[in-house]
Amino acid sequence: MSAPEPIKFTDGAAYERFMSPWSRSAGTLFLDWLALRPGLSWVDVGAGNGAFTELLLAKSAPSSVSAIDPSDAQIATARQKFSAKAVELSIGDAMALPYDANRFDAAVMALVLFFVPDPRKGASEMVRVTKPGGMVASYTWDIVRGGTPTQPLWEELDALGIPAARPPSADISRFEALKALWAELGLHEIETRELVVERTFADFEDYWLSMVVSSPSGIVGKLSDAESAELRRRLEARLPASASGKITVHASATAIKGRKAA
Repeated sequence: MSAPEPIKFTDGAAYERFMSPWSRSAGTLFLDWLALRPGLSWVDVGAGNGAFTELLLAKSAPSSVSAIDPSDAQIATARQKFSAKAVELSIGDAMALPYDANRFDAAVMALVLFFVPDPRKGASEMVRVTKPGGMVASYTWDIVRGGTPTQPLWEELDALGIPAARPPSADISRFEALKALWAELGLHEIETRELVVERTFADFEDYWLSMVVSSPSGIVGKLSDAESAELRRRLEARLPASASGKITVHASATAIKGRKAA
C-alpha cells in the first residue's frame, strides 16, 4: 500500500460518531481545569463540528464564542447545532486567524494543535488575538506515548503492513514541546496536566462503526475484503469485552495553559 493520504475532516456526522464523545469527555476535564469565570469572550480554534464549542457554552457561560475551522463540511454541521445560539462560526486557517489582535479573553485549541502544519504559527496566532492577561490553552492526544483513542487501530494496521495516517505535527503533543512553545511565545503562569478519559462501546460492532468505519482516514474503503476481515479479527481479539459484550477503551491527552503578559 502507498503512503497514507493526510487526514481530512469532511464528514461532520461521521466525526460525531468517531471523536465527539472523546472530545466531550476530555473537554469537560479541560474546562474544569481552566476554571475561568463566566462572562468571557472565547475563540475556539479548530472547532470541527462544534463538539467542544457546545461543551464550552454549557459549562463556561461565555459572553461570546467565535469558532473557526478549515472544513466547510464541519462548520456546516456546527451551524445545525448553534443556529439559535450566540456562536460566530467561520471557515478559516488556524495559522492566519481572521480576528483583530487582543480581541478575546481566552483562546483554546481542542484536539487540534498536532493537525496544524506549523504548530508555532498556530499557537502564536492564538496569543495575538488574546487580550493582555488572557488565557491561551490547548490539549492534544498524547500520540508519542500512545494515548490517542486510535492507538489500537494504528498498531494493528502497522502490524498488517498498512500505513495509517497520523497527524502531521505529532511531536507537539509532548509535554516538553508544549511547555517550550508556550514559554517561547512569552506566556506566563504556564501549567500542564494529563487528561485521562475512557469510552465504552456497546459491543464490537459499535466500536468498529465508531472508530474504524467513521475514521476520517477512510481506511476501510482502502482495504481489500481480506484485509478488512483480518483487521476486524485482530481488533476484536485485542479489545477485551465485558460479560455483556461492552468494550471500554482508554485515552490520554496533554493539556497546557498560560496567560498572555498584561
